[in-house]
Amino acid sequence: MDVEERLRRVRRWLWVVVVGLFLSGVTAFPLELEVRWLLRVLDPLAGQFPALVAWIERVHTGLVETGDRYPFMLYGTDWLAFAHLVLAVAFWGPLRDPVRNVWVVQLGMIACAGIVPLALICGPVRDIPWFWTLVDLSFAVGAFPPLWFAYRHIRAVEAADRLASAQVSAAGTR
Repeated sequence: MDVEERLRRVRRWLWVVVVGLFLSGVTAFPLELEVRWLLRVLDPLAGQFPALVAWIERVHTGLVETGDRYPFMLYGTDWLAFAHLVLAVAFWGPLRDPVRNVWVVQLGMIACAGIVPLALICGPVRDIPWFWTLVDLSFAVGAFPPLWFAYRHIRAVEAADRLASAQVSAAGTR
């Protein structure tokens, strides 16, 4: 596979991550509204998924009561949203110059790995149901593969660049 094709694939995989981060960011702002909509959608399925619907009802109640009584607490989700948007912007570097900015991709893979212990430790501490912990873990499972594929292509481009430089140097010494 030539370098240009690898760079196209890197950018394609990175756009998957950027879009995911962007969507995670913008959807963290209107949480109460989104959970209310989700509850309306799931309500007819309460008989088939009682634990899920009960959990979403509890989350909705928590958001409403927290927003009414302690609105400053929701400021934390505003920062969560902001962090996702900043991370999405950080990937602009590897989209422009993947080899020079490979560290952003590495950081993303480390962050994905960090989701696992965070969800497995903090989930039970915060009384998060197991099925919701699995939802949280899905973010790591969903983001790591495109980052890994991009990373492998970036390393292949880097190796091809080194080989081309070595060939130019060797030709110049003759």
